[in-house]
Amino acid sequence: MVSIVARRLRSLVAPLTRTRAFRRWAPRAMPPVERALALVTRGRFQLSAVLVPSLVLHTRGARSGNLRQTYLMYTPDGAGGLIVAGTAFAQDRHPAWTYNLLADPEASVSIAGRRTRVRATPLRPDERDAAWERIEAQWPGYRAYERDSGREVRLFRLRRVPPG
Repeated sequence: MVSIVARRLRSLVAPLTRTRAFRRWAPRAMPPVERALALVTRGRFQLSAVLVPSLVLHTRGARSGNLRQTYLMYTPDGAGGLIVAGTAFAQDRHPAWTYNLLADPEASVSIAGRRTRVRATPLRPDERDAAWERIEAQWPGYRAYERDSGREVRLFRLRRVPPG
């Protein structure tokens, strides 16, 4: 259950995340801050998790095959899965992690320091509106990134893969 304080804080911060200034500095500033916090807290704390459910997505590079990690907001899908959106702060190109998942849907996520294997599935066109409603219930105005980017944002459902 999201606290009243967290909801109020989101309503104050959300409009700032849609500004040009935020979209310019956030892609450069947020990842190093998140990595530093992960190092200090052994992955148990993310700055973005103060406002929204957040995870670290671990993938293999689509071209390089190198291990990659990306800090993302997620939205529970109501059926045990997680929805992630490739907004890239409204940039006009898809983020690299979406290409990685398209090339190899086997990945893992870390939430509060706990790592779990997942399989990613792109959402079908008929699932997108319901997913966006869930996402925007959590972070008001988030779909504006799609409109402002001029592209259809890739949405993925991450489902846990049973051990073994």
